[in-house]
Amino acid sequence: MNNFSAKPVLTGQKTALRPFTAADADAIWEIIQDPEVVRFTFEPSTQLSPERLRSLYGARATAPDRLDLAVTDPATGELLGEVVLNEWDPGARSCNFRTLLGPRGRGRGLGTEATRLIVGYGFEHLSLHRIQLEAYGHNHRALRVYEKVGFVVEGVRREVRLRDGRWVDEVIMGILDRNWAALSSTAR
Repeated sequence: MNNFSAKPVLTGQKTALRPFTAADADAIWEIIQDPEVVRFTFEPSTQLSPERLRSLYGARATAPDRLDLAVTDPATGELLGEVVLNEWDPGARSCNFRTLLGPRGRGRGLGTEATRLIVGYGFEHLSLHRIQLEAYGHNHRALRVYEKVGFVVEGVRREVRLRDGRWVDEVIMGILDRNWAALSSTAR
């Protein structure tokens, strides 16, 4: 089993994924100011600053237990979001997946391609057995992306968070290596 120390560049037709640097903090700071990113990603009490982001993203480039990649536009190099494999459990060969895209990255198929690229890397290069995620039940766009990539709903935790004055569900989804292999073989 490989660890997550190697930070690859993964290129698709619509996006390129690359390792983060501390210099990406300003672009991430702008992205996380977007109300939709806040609504679906962060707890309202999360305290972030550009300085804290520089420290976090600078350290992620060398973290051996997680893979954080910047989602970029291959034509311009603009940073549009991130995809992450984290919460690695080497014994179970599993990890968690999360993503966020800023407003300039949405509605163009980038999220689907970026998710496919990193999930494929997890199974094909890191020898993962399972990747799971949690998403708010009202985040319909993300849930559609995850289903297109091959994640299946494994459960729903009802009314786990109070968001914008409403209780929201958390959907738990997962994909196994054999599911990925079957999907990959039919896509050729």
